[in-house]
Amino acid sequence: MILLLCLAVLAVWTIIFRYRRRRMYQLAALVPTSKEELPVIGIAHTLVGNTEEIMNSLQRFSYVAMEHNGIMRGWLNHILYFVLINPIDVEMVLKTCLEKDDLHRFIRKITGYGGIFAPVTIWRRRRKILLPAFSPKIVENFVEVFSEQSEKLTKLLATQSDHGKFSIWPFITSYTLDSVCETAMGVKVNAQGNPNCSFLKALNLVLNLICERIFHLWLQPDWLYKFFPQYYRQQKCVDELNGFTDKVIENKREELKNEKKCKTEADHHYDLGNYQKKTFLDLLISLSGGENGYNNVQLREEILTLTVAGTDTSAVAICYTLMLLGKYPKIQMKLFEELDEVFGESDRPLEKDDLQKLKYLDRVVKESLRLFPPVPFIIRKVLEDIKLPSSGYTLPAGCGVVVSIWGAHRDPRYWGPDAEMFDPDRFLPERFNLKYPCSFMPFSNGPRNCLGYQYALMSVKTALSAVLRRYRVVGENEHSNAPRIRVKLDIMMKAVDGYQVALERRSKTVA
Repeated sequence: MILLLCLAVLAVWTIIFRYRRRRMYQLAALVPTSKEELPVIGIAHTLVGNTEEIMNSLQRFSYVAMEHNGIMRGWLNHILYFVLINPIDVEMVLKTCLEKDDLHRFIRKITGYGGIFAPVTIWRRRRKILLPAFSPKIVENFVEVFSEQSEKLTKLLATQSDHGKFSIWPFITSYTLDSVCETAMGVKVNAQGNPNCSFLKALNLVLNLICERIFHLWLQPDWLYKFFPQYYRQQKCVDELNGFTDKVIENKREELKNEKKCKTEADHHYDLGNYQKKTFLDLLISLSGGENGYNNVQLREEILTLTVAGTDTSAVAICYTLMLLGKYPKIQMKLFEELDEVFGESDRPLEKDDLQKLKYLDRVVKESLRLFPPVPFIIRKVLEDIKLPSSGYTLPAGCGVVVSIWGAHRDPRYWGPDAEMFDPDRFLPERFNLKYPCSFMPFSNGPRNCLGYQYALMSVKTALSAVLRRYRVVGENEHSNAPRIRVKLDIMMKAVDGYQVALERRSKTVA
């Protein structure tokens, strides 16, 4: 009797639930879906397994969307998502749907309400404060730091050169962490000199744990997650990251107080501090209102967000570019010839003016970002019905949108029949004439695009120039112009093999 009553209650609840969402079901039924979709669970069964299998599924859905004017529907049990790659529709969604999807709550466990992942109400104010900090005049001052750290990188790689294949990921991510910490916080963590850097280990582990939680439904409820060992590992990582950042902020506060006391009247009058090199932490404190601005928790949220985003995205971009150059030696040789023209036989470090001269390097990096964007997907929440301009389909309120950057960058309708090919010259001024900006968006698009894209590009190009001036990347020659690299989704899109490459030292006479 009790069982029958429970079943009756469940049936009534289901009917009411579906009735209230009837418009969502009606609109969703009009949109094409994958052949893999099943009753009740939808495509949920395709997003289990390891991170490589999950990435393969999302790639397949991107291709399905290509076949249907850039859109595909997918149910995750009772949650509705749309995969979008059409640049016209994507531009509208990224301009109007500013709220991040609920899945970002897992990242907020680490970064708090840092600008990238914050809800719109918090994001608006914080972005206004961050915007001046990423002005080109400020960012270009960090090239000196990138150059110094990249020189350290090349010396460390000497231990691996001429010894066959190895994973270059630990070396590159140590470089990016050192660069980010020095520019964001003004501290030298010396991750490159310390393979067991606890901050870097905590950062890498916590990102893996977040990704695992996003794609495993049983790990998502907070009350249930506490019963799994992953919860305690995550808390330990968070404590490590927060403790280090809090200590840096406290020291910076004390340093600024002492500077204020020591300032002469002339310093106060002319505000000479504005002409000195400042870290992002300095800028955040001053731009938010000094002592009356951000508190220490808010500063930590922003700095940790910058650190998480800046370390992994730049490292991923560098590593994919090196792998691609190993696969295509002719392109690598052409790039080395450009570096030789700029630097000759000099061992001098790169200077900011050199970046303007490295035109081919710029094209190589952009083509690498097109085929292997570090952030392959953006997820947004739809709060009100939206009619898509290209297809006429309506996205119902309450659904989620997965913007496939990976798919948009490979759509032959906008990139031509060779969209899968690695061709840096497609970014030549006379060839690069995309009609829609969202056809190429490695750093997102719209009001919530990445503020630090110029910072990231400077770091990436500085490191690549330093490495390629001294080493030749050796890989398995790709017989096809379409590079094949097994990838997985660990928040960022990363190579399954940890970016295995081999390096050979260049001689002075190579050019």
